[in-house]
Amino acid sequence: MSRIGNLAVVVPTGVKVNNNNNELFIEGPKGKLNLPLKSEVKISLENSILKVSRVGDNNVEKSLHGLYRVLINNMIIGVTKGYEKKLEISGTGFKANVQGKKIVLNLGYSHPVEYEIPEGIKITVEENTKLTIAGIDKHLVGQVAAVIRRMRPPEPYKGKGIKYAGEVIRRKAGKATKK
Repeated sequence: MSRIGNLAVVVPTGVKVNNNNNELFIEGPKGKLNLPLKSEVKISLENSILKVSRVGDNNVEKSLHGLYRVLINNMIIGVTKGYEKKLEISGTGFKANVQGKKIVLNLGYSHPVEYEIPEGIKITVEENTKLTIAGIDKHLVGQVAAVIRRMRPPEPYKGKGIKYAGEVIRRKAGKATKK
C-alpha cells in the first residue's frame, strides 16, 4: 500500500488536465507540461481531483504508483506557482551576467565560462553574485542549478565558489605552522 500514491491530487481552477494515448498534458497560467505514462499506472480525474492507481501488485507497479503521483503534483505546482533555486557566488573577482540566451561566469579560470540557458528556464542575476534560476519544470530547474554549481563548487578552506543560498560549507583549518 503506497501512502504517497493513494493521496489525491487537487487540480486548482485555471489548470487543464488531459489524459490521452498514455500521455498526460497539464496546462496552467505559467505554461504547459506533459508526462508520458507507463502502462502500469492509470490516471482518473473526477470533480477536479486526480487519482493515480496501479494495474497490478508487483514491485515495479508499486514503485511507479507513488512516483507518478509526485511527478503529477510537481507539474501542477509548476504550472501554477513555478519553481526557483537561488545560487550565490563568492570569491574575489567571481561574477556572473546574462547575455541573451547565455550566462557568462567569471570564476577565476583563465577564461570566462559560458553556459547556454535551456528553453523554459529564466536566470536573473542581482549584484553580479546572486543568481536566481526559475521555471515551471522542477527537474529542469534543479538540473540547471546543479550544472552551474558544478562549474566551481565551493572549496572548504576559503569558501570560494558557487553554492546554493542557505547552504552551509564546512570549513577546514589551514596548514598549521611549525613551532
